[in-house]
Amino acid sequence: MQNNLLAQFEEYLNNNLPTSKSFHPIFEKALQDMLHAGGKRFRPMLLLSVVNSTNPLLLKNSLSIALAIELLHTYSLIHDDLPAMDNADLRRGHPTLHKSFDEVTAILVGDALNTHSFNLIANAPLSSDIKIELIKVLSSDGGIDGMIIGQAIDCYFENTLLELEKLEFLHIHKTAKLIAGSLKMGAIISGLNKKIQDDLYSFGIDIGLLFQIQDDIIDETMSEEEAGKTTSNDEAKNSFVNLLGLSGAIKSADKLALKCENSLKSFDIELQNGLNLILEKYLYRHK
Repeated sequence: MQNNLLAQFEEYLNNNLPTSKSFHPIFEKALQDMLHAGGKRFRPMLLLSVVNSTNPLLLKNSLSIALAIELLHTYSLIHDDLPAMDNADLRRGHPTLHKSFDEVTAILVGDALNTHSFNLIANAPLSSDIKIELIKVLSSDGGIDGMIIGQAIDCYFENTLLELEKLEFLHIHKTAKLIAGSLKMGAIISGLNKKIQDDLYSFGIDIGLLFQIQDDIIDETMSEEEAGKTTSNDEAKNSFVNLLGLSGAIKSADKLALKCENSLKSFDIELQNGLNLILEKYLYRHK
């Protein structure tokens, strides 16, 4: 099922890539560059898996929402890699956008992908009430209540080691909330009750925090070729490896992965099976 869902999403993405519709000589290529570069498509797949497991008749109508999440996530990576932030050279196995083109183009492409994600939701074949709820979630978890404040804290506190509670706050907002929001948005589309929406969101926060710990471990232990992105780039950052040490970060990841496994068992069997197909290869990727 996962391969089929991913194939459907990739086909939809390739047929609905954002375009600039102008005479600009490079902007359209730049606009599509990081989307063509691939990626795990983890966040859109979470949304689609929830819908497919609980209300599969709405799967086709959900593809534009899944694409909206991927566009917003991709914008965040482009901006995260900028010289003013991480100054990274590699992303998704390809040169970062400011390296392939220039910094101004990278900034504007990020801006374009961000705003276009909400255009996709506004024009999705779903009821207006559902679309408003989806916009609320994505604008909160991808905005000042989520990813943006997380990134702001991450940049401001470089070279200042935060205590664990503040480190978790940083990465819950910067990384975990968009993952949690993807699950909740799938539940909203499917018409699941508020308790299930909230349970999926809490589950997503744990998954997102686990992902960040794993990324910190990968940055410490993998080459750029293995990771597909710039590594050994966290010396000044507030990472779990810098705070806990490598062995401590691995222990924390193990503990959180086990918690996520147990939480998954609390959902209905169809939802368990759908999500497990995506999560099984990620829960212990730090090993």
